[in-house]
Amino acid sequence: MFTADLITESRIGHGLEIASKKRLLETLAELLASGHPRLSTEVVFERLLERERLGSTGLGHGIALPHARIREIGEPLGAFVRTAAGIDYDASDGEPVDLAFALLVPEEANDEHLRLLARLAGLFSDPLNRARLREAEDAEALLKLLDTD
Repeated sequence: MFTADLITESRIGHGLEIASKKRLLETLAELLASGHPRLSTEVVFERLLERERLGSTGLGHGIALPHARIREIGEPLGAFVRTAAGIDYDASDGEPVDLAFALLVPEEANDEHLRLLARLAGLFSDPLNRARLREAEDAEALLKLLDTD
């Protein structure tokens, strides 16, 4: 479904004990920055937070899709977290979020950014996909679910 480097097993967290929206964004920033030579957790976190200030990226049904444009990368980059319990995320439906996919795209990637967001929103809009993601036992299983057509 996505390019091979968009989401990898090393950028997936599962069953994490996270108690706040801020900590969830920090965790996603850590995953996105890990192993990337031009990214720092602090810069990624700040970009995700800037976007979140414009309006919640909580899609409803326990899903959040934080995203940002960032000049330090040349290709889109994703990270996924499933929390042990839902957290208050100011989602449109008021439901707590337990599944979050963070997306970084290059600053100039307007069309690609929108296409990726639409594909992710489509993936998460399916109740069966959401249920499978919540039942997956580990990062490998989550990756397979995220990377299917």
